[in-house]
Amino acid sequence: MNQESIKKIKLPDKPGVYFFWKGKEVLYIGKATSLRDRTRSYFGKDLIATRGPLLVDMVFNADKLEFQETDSVLEALILEANLIKKHQPRYNTKEKDNKSFNYVVFTQEKMPKVLVARGRELEAHPLKGQTFGPYTNGWQLREALRILRRIFPFIDASSSKKQNYMFYKLLGLTPEISEANPEYWQNIKYLKLFFHGKKKDIIRNLKKEMKNLATKKEFEKAGEARNQIFALQHINDIALIKEDSIALQRVSGLARIEAYDIAHMGGKNMTGVMVVVEGSEAAKNEYRKFRIRSQTNANDTGALKEVLDRRFKHTEWPFPDMIVVDGSTAQINTAEKVLKNLNLKISITALVKDEIHKPKAIL
Repeated sequence: MNQESIKKIKLPDKPGVYFFWKGKEVLYIGKATSLRDRTRSYFGKDLIATRGPLLVDMVFNADKLEFQETDSVLEALILEANLIKKHQPRYNTKEKDNKSFNYVVFTQEKMPKVLVARGRELEAHPLKGQTFGPYTNGWQLREALRILRRIFPFIDASSSKKQNYMFYKLLGLTPEISEANPEYWQNIKYLKLFFHGKKKDIIRNLKKEMKNLATKKEFEKAGEARNQIFALQHINDIALIKEDSIALQRVSGLARIEAYDIAHMGGKNMTGVMVVVEGSEAAKNEYRKFRIRSQTNANDTGALKEVLDRRFKHTEWPFPDMIVVDGSTAQINTAEKVLKNLNLKISITALVKDEIHKPKAIL
């Protein structure tokens, strides 16, 4: 496909999900705050730097683009996951193990909990209950649950603990824990419907419920149903919108810097961390931690190589304009070798520290 063919499609400046096709095969499914801006970003001159070689290959092979509007970015996030599960597009899952994806689990208990778990956790410790996913971005999924929890309060792993229960209850995020509480079971039912993409069914049921409660003169409960309807019709997903706009700004030339450091206790419990700056702001939702698997001693360069190898397998993450490593020439050489093997041209900077760990030079 090319930019001229995209211009012929009347893409709206609204949230939704887009599909790249080749014949009858769906190659890739993505979500967007603005379908028009996001899809155009795939045809910029710096595509390989902003999207990575995998998606460059996808765009080259695609011969058709379609889209589906949603009322909010939150609903686009849910719809994207449902469609990826249905179609299994090869460019959504290529080079990434399904075990690293995130899932929502409604546990099968007397008082069901709503949990977030990775595929590898569910494989190692299966949970009885209903599972939704996969979701490729853990932060976005947790933000989605924070939004929904304000509309339909639920119990999660944290709020179910006695020491946390009252705190969450005061915030209105946890209902009364009781098997005889019909409101809680209804919340769970509505949450499941939302994850099935059936918001219209929820609103229709709530309107019926509101009328019945008003007829019975239970005006306080009718008001609660009215508030839930309003919240669903005016979903406040500003955090999801902001994150998506940061990604679009990057495509327009806003620099992304990723900094890496390795930590350990005498060679044990080695951990790598990645922090991200977009423009002049820390993108904390994109910070990542890597538990080192290949090193058993204090081999900082070996650990750095593992972290960078694993990071660049995540082709769904935007690629950086610059990498900063904690160290000196050895760390720069390690990073250069990784990028060379991947045929990536990304600037590398090293921050050199003195014996008391204060910065003394930049290479």
